[in-house]
Amino acid sequence: SAAGGRITAGAGASLVGSGQRDRVPEATCYLGNLEPRVTEEIVWELFMQCGPVVSVYLPKDRVTNEHQGYGFVEFKSEQDADYAIKILNMLRVYDKPIKVNKSAKDRMEQDVGANLFVGNLDPEVDEKYLYDTFSAFGVVTRTPKVMRDPDTGESRGFGFVSFATFEASDAAIEAMNGQFLSNRPVSVMYAYKKDSRGERHGTPAERLLAQRNRSMREEKRPHTLFAAGPGQAPQGLGMGMPPGVSRMPPPPPPAGMAGAFRGMPPPPPPPHMMMYNGGGPPPGMMG
Repeated sequence: SAAGGRITAGAGASLVGSGQRDRVPEATCYLGNLEPRVTEEIVWELFMQCGPVVSVYLPKDRVTNEHQGYGFVEFKSEQDADYAIKILNMLRVYDKPIKVNKSAKDRMEQDVGANLFVGNLDPEVDEKYLYDTFSAFGVVTRTPKVMRDPDTGESRGFGFVSFATFEASDAAIEAMNGQFLSNRPVSVMYAYKKDSRGERHGTPAERLLAQRNRSMREEKRPHTLFAAGPGQAPQGLGMGMPPGVSRMPPPPPPAGMAGAFRGMPPPPPPPHMMMYNGGGPPPGMMG
């Protein structure tokens, strides 16, 4: 049970137990790289700022009773889960950037082949740098990967970024190939397919299959009046706000948890929680 938006003392068992039931994959986020001090309560408080949370599950070691560095958060809607990924992925919690992706099954469905190779990386360019740079072009489906030396941990000078659509990956190649990242011009192109003989991603066959899969998902998606459509960024995420739109004030930081998110502003509210001045429909919605 919850009181005032916080997990009560008796809620922990039900949250852990929620890991035993079936979750809705489309509305579930996978969390990774969690610091040992992160608890279900902290995760709940953080993710509820993006939408109503159904359950939080951090698998724990049976001997130590400590979580194993990953977990799952289920929202009431797929739109809230997508919004949480955009806002919270790579957010530092206790000085560790957390990974927030769709659950494994849904990630497989999202892997359309819009995978890019990024070469000539400066040693200072890390995964967060790549994410912050390339997420401007569209939804990044998984945390970017910088290939590193297994012994020293130093960058080998190249990495990979995966997008949800070919429109986003095409735009990233056009805009970023040859551009400077941290004093080095980077090369951006489609990555080679695994177990293939020199064939790169981005083929006409992949694009056709991705378009068909997207059409099928759109047919199954319920209509939501103010939610962002597939391939669109919610209003307010790096885009101009429509006339007459004002955001609700962000919730205060959770009591007693300021140390976990020190220096990080609360995330903005989801698009469907925005308030329109005057109470009328937004511009362009009148028949």
